[in-house]
Parts: sequence; structure tokens; C-alpha cells
Amino acid sequence: MKALLILAVALLAGCQRADAGRSAATVLAKVNGTEISAQQVASAQALESVIDRELLVQKALASGLERDPDVAQSIDNARRQVLAQAYIDKFPKAKPSAEEVRAFYAENPALFGARRIYRLQELVVSAPAELVDVLRAEAARLQDMEQVAAWLRSRNARFSGAALTQAAEQLPLSQLPQLARMKAGEIAVFPAPLGASVVQLVHAEPAPLSEQQAAPLIEQFLAGRKRLELAAAEVRRLRESARIEYVGDFKAR
Repeated sequence: MKALLILAVALLAGCQRADAGRSAATVLAKVNGTEISAQQVASAQALESVIDRELLVQKALASGLERDPDVAQSIDNARRQVLAQAYIDKFPKAKPSAEEVRAFYAENPALFGARRIYRLQELVVSAPAELVDVLRAEAARLQDMEQVAAWLRSRNARFSGAALTQAAEQLPLSQLPQLARMKAGEIAVFPAPLGASVVQLVHAEPAPLSEQQAAPLIEQFLAGRKRLELAAAEVRRLRESARIEYVGDFKAR
């Protein structure tokens, strides 16, 4: 990809020199004198959205909203997030080796070679940990989701239900190994941030991906994971050389 980009730049360089008066940031519109460039939009519809946003921004600035403490803090937080991400984006993009791709494919059959499309019934339950433990035992005994829902209602537990159709890669990786072993009608209980997720497998349709089909997805995932590892290592290095002082009730972890 990098080589193609370099070639494209080389081919376009002559044209750009021949038309030196044309800026890379071609102006597509002006809103009360403020220019909107081609770099900001990708379509006519996007241009209209940018114009709408600019009108709102101008009114906000005219009202002095950028000086509101909450707004100012949000702007500063967004600026810092963009800068932090820009620093991470400068890290080298290492392409995974063919051996790494093959190993990841072999280690994750539920995502690739044995990939399935799942139809599920789900109950998302808000409950304390002690109730979740009892729920797990009850779900193993009960026959269907209606019985699980009735049991939850008898305990005054809050829950919501949904029918889902999702491919393996759309499901939480922590749930996938168990779901891949389940048969139609079986029920499983998975931990959730505020309680539990009760899932019944309605149907699973085989939809395998060959190693060749999966390779681009695996390469993208492994490259992203490597970048996260580099970012974590860089943060550790920066912490070691920084002077960090915790004030008040906040203490070092």
C-alpha cells in the first residue's frame, strides 16, 4: 500500500507543479466568510452537514459558549485526545508475518474454520453478584427462556430481552468458545458489567472462512494489537521518566 501511495504521489507531482495556483485544500463553500475545504467533506451530503455544523459553531462562539467552564473543559479534553491519538498513529505499522497469520487462524477455529452465524435469544439482567450465581444454577436446570424470565420476575430482577442474529466475529470473544460448543436450545449465562447475559442458542449456520479469506482480517487485527502493545509500552516508558504526584484522595494504583 505504501509503495502504491508513493507511486501515486510521483505521478501526480508533475500535474501539481503545472497547476501551482490550485491549493490542496480546495474551497467548496463559505459560511459567513468562513471557508469549508474539500478536505473536510467526502460528498455533497457531507458538505451540507459541515455547513450546518459551521452555522451552529458560529452561533455558539457568538454566544461565548467556548468560555463556559464545562464546554472549555470538553474542548480541552477533545484536543488532548486528538493529540494523544496522533502520537500513537506515528508508531511504525508492522505487518504480521505469514507464520503469525497462520498461527492466529489455527488458534481461533470458532472465528474462521468453524465460524458460524448465530441466532440467539438474550436476556440482559441487572443484578448483584449473589443473584447471578443463583441464576447460573437455575439456567442450567430450566428448559427455555420463558422459564428463566419467569424466575427473574419472581425475584424482582430487572431485565430486558432481545433476538439477535450475529456472526462469530460480532460476539464477545469471551463468550465465543462456549457458544461454539452449544447446541440449539441450550442456555448459557455470561457475566456482564452490571449483572449477567442469559443466552439461548436458537440456531447456528456454518459459515467458515478459509485461511486465504481470513488473512486480510487477521493481518489488520494483529497489526492493531501490535500498535496497542507499542502504545502501552510507550506509556510505561513515559511513566518511568515522568514525575507524577497524586493530590487529595487520589493515590497511585
